Amino acid sequence: MPRLLFLALGLTLAACGSEAGDGSAAPDVAEKPVVTSPGGEPPAELQITDIVTGEGAEAKVGDLLSMQYVGIAWSTGEQFDASWDNGQPFALQIGVGDVILGWDQGIPGMRVGGRRQLVIPPDLAYGPAGIPGVIAADETLVFVVDLIGIG
Repeated sequence: MPRLLFLALGLTLAACGSEAGDGSAAPDVAEKPVVTSPGGEPPAELQITDIVTGEGAEAKVGDLLSMQYVGIAWSTGEQFDASWDNGQPFALQIGVGDVILGWDQGIPGMRVGGRRQLVIPPDLAYGPAGIPGVIAADETLVFVVDLIGIG
């Protein structure tokens, strides 16, 4: 089983930002985002939405990444974890099974300085087992992740 996303490793947080691209002001990716559940029926497929398109290097399978994230449960809207609350970015090697499949499939292609929302169905998250006391069985997860660095 991939290690849990709540195992944050210490790396230096670098403030990053970029234009939103739609004429609106870009969110400050150096600050913890507020994440809410979209409500309704959860999607059956992984949904990837770039909130801010970064201007730095592009994450590729096998890269060691430094990220900040907030994760909530779709059904309740309750936060179950956030690297922001740990005071340190999260380090991971993407695409090699270190994390849930939704991250391994949803992070490649993201650029440094970017902020991305991932809506991850249970089969790409923790499935019928969930994480007792933390994430319900068959829960759809919503993450907002900021890519701080590669390497």
